[in-house]
Amino acid sequence: MRNLILGTTCLLAAGCGTTAEPEVSSQKPNVVVIFCDDLGYGDIGPFGHPSIHTPHLDKMAREGQKWTNFYAAAPVCTPSRAGLLTGRLPVRSGMASKKRRVLFPDSDGGLPENEITIAEILKEQGYKTACIGKWHLGHLEPYLPSNNGFDYYFGIPYSNDMDRIKGIDHYESCVNPKVEYFQVPLMQNNEVIEMPANQITITKRYTEETVNFIKENADSSFFIYLAHTMPHVPLFTAQEFKNKSLRGVYGDVIEELDWSVGQVLQTLKEQGLDKNTLVVFTSDNGPWLTFNELGGTAGLLKGGKGSTYEGGMREPTIFWWPGKIAPGVKMQMSSTLDLYPTLCNIAGAKMPDDRIFDGYDLSPVLFNNGETKRNVIFYYRDTDVFAVRMGSYKAHFKTQKGFGEDTYTEHDPPLLYNLDVDPAEQYNIASDHPEVIEQIKARKQSHAESIKPVENQLEKVIENSGVDYQKKSL
Repeated sequence: MRNLILGTTCLLAAGCGTTAEPEVSSQKPNVVVIFCDDLGYGDIGPFGHPSIHTPHLDKMAREGQKWTNFYAAAPVCTPSRAGLLTGRLPVRSGMASKKRRVLFPDSDGGLPENEITIAEILKEQGYKTACIGKWHLGHLEPYLPSNNGFDYYFGIPYSNDMDRIKGIDHYESCVNPKVEYFQVPLMQNNEVIEMPANQITITKRYTEETVNFIKENADSSFFIYLAHTMPHVPLFTAQEFKNKSLRGVYGDVIEELDWSVGQVLQTLKEQGLDKNTLVVFTSDNGPWLTFNELGGTAGLLKGGKGSTYEGGMREPTIFWWPGKIAPGVKMQMSSTLDLYPTLCNIAGAKMPDDRIFDGYDLSPVLFNNGETKRNVIFYYRDTDVFAVRMGSYKAHFKTQKGFGEDTYTEHDPPLLYNLDVDPAEQYNIASDHPEVIEQIKARKQSHAESIKPVENQLEKVIENSGVDYQKKSL
């Protein structure tokens, strides 16, 4: 495990949230983060989908808090996951690139050793830690979960549409998928136990592994990062969920994920752990719209995966902790970057003081119906800030479709939207608020000054790997 440099303060890009201590039991609180892949803002019942049946998520939202302005750290997989686990914008760790937006099977890089993950922090606090599901932060041994603070790993090292066999078109393989089209390995700790991974049963097996880990560590504090492979294409689901949803195969997949959530919450209750466990449900980025009905929906939001419109980064998010957080709807601005300082506070851990963090402690909102110190979101597309939200207002300096368009459009003056009034980004009000644009420009400039050059991890490639680089795979 990496050596940690811990201090008494945290250096943040825009400040550190004050702590609001939750009630503590004799055992440190458990944490389960359920992280979906390509789930859209409008894909589950609590966020308005009319034909996908999600009773467990509905119940989770009723018993917990639904957060309506919660953002991923990036609009695609690898940088988004790096942001969640490190509490830092991915550009700070070299986990963002214009040339290769994510890691691939021929990548020679991964999460740098000097990054300190939340799993490493919690492990220092005596937590048992597990990563179950999709990793996508480096498939070579130095970058695997076991070298990033996790005691146990069960999952696939990158996206489920990678390692495609030669001679099959990417789009066709995802629209009419077969397990054998994708030579994606299933790993247990550092060993490959199945290849290709049987994706038909993968959600079920992730769930079983999570349930088992909870039971095996019921007498210890634990942190589980359950990063589902679905609903990233190709879509697969267990037999008992096939043809069950009105929404078709995509709905079948979401309803199996909902079942999985139910299994996790039920196990926590059966083990008497629900009153001492925080569960967070969210996604890495928005829906992959280019796959039409096989992709999800961002609801009323514009755009999807890969873009810096709201649909690319604003995610359906639920916090659940019976007896500790009051049920309700929270509209405060927040991000996956905020989970790091929040979990540090809950676990009684000190933040490292040798680096800049980009997150804020959400405890004042979770426990005291208060506010956070977050008033800004930086919408990165790879290594560039395309848009900035400050308070209610969002300015687009550049816009580009998530996929299928190689060039961006620069806007001077920037496009400006009031997201409280117009979350769908339909009505440009730049001409009415030049003073707001100037304020956002100044904030963008001060942020740019905090970014220091680092080695790019996504652009490292294994020479003569024999792997066919799949540009469309994310």
